[in-house]
Amino acid sequence: MFDFIRRLVLRAARLPADPSPPAGAPGSIKIFRAASNYYKLRVARWFFAQIGAVIGIMISLWFLDQLDGGVTEFRAIATENAPARQVAAEDAAPDKGAQKVARKKQRKDIDDLARKVAAWPDWTLRLIHWAEYAAIALFILQLPVTFAAVRLEFEQHWYIVTDRSLRIRTGLFSLQESTMSFANLQQVEVRQGPLQRLLGIADVRVQSAGGGGDSEHKSKGQDSMHHAIFHGVTNAGEIRDLILARLKRFREAGLGDPDDSAPLAENNTALAAAQELLAEVRTLRQTFRP
Repeated sequence: MFDFIRRLVLRAARLPADPSPPAGAPGSIKIFRAASNYYKLRVARWFFAQIGAVIGIMISLWFLDQLDGGVTEFRAIATENAPARQVAAEDAAPDKGAQKVARKKQRKDIDDLARKVAAWPDWTLRLIHWAEYAAIALFILQLPVTFAAVRLEFEQHWYIVTDRSLRIRTGLFSLQESTMSFANLQQVEVRQGPLQRLLGIADVRVQSAGGGGDSEHKSKGQDSMHHAIFHGVTNAGEIRDLILARLKRFREAGLGDPDDSAPLAENNTALAAAQELLAEVRTLRQTFRP
């Protein structure tokens, strides 16, 4: 079942193949993935979101039941001169203070709405019920799809580090891929909230040059143009130390950005031409020297 939903979601999202490594020596490629506890955290968030939806559905069903009773009574009053609505038992109970006021206000609001709906055609109330049933059906149908999406989104967390750069790809329907050269890297830090400490996971945040102005993204925990995040990893310290060690070797070697290779080749060609011209000048000087 999951495999079928997986293929369906992947086809709908039109995800490309697994990310290719960024610039760097083939033997230096290191691939990291988000931890299983990070997936459990995402599942827990999904679960509580569904619980909230169930509570909302139960409240709406209770409201519709109260509305049905009010509409029936107001229509009976209008057609048969039936006695007016009696005070509900909960209103007559010896409640105190704000609770009693709140219940009476709630009852009054439902009665006011029921009085208005009672004047509408019969099919309008049936339409409201069908809309509620459709919402419940959609909620049930989305359960396996959204659960599969949580799993697939977790699987799309790719973290690749080479000796020259790093690449991070996350997201499912909204795919985000960030590539940073060590030539522009400025800061590497590990962040871990209380719940992450409990689960034994952390985030590794990487900042490149010019990232100081992305405070809005940083405060929201989002990746930006100058920030990249290794979400939910168990070996955050290892990743940080690996990046810092390779960054140190990169700077000590005096390597530039891989994209600068073409200008460098042009400079080498010009230098060779200048050296050749200098050799010819020296030859001429030797020839015409008295």
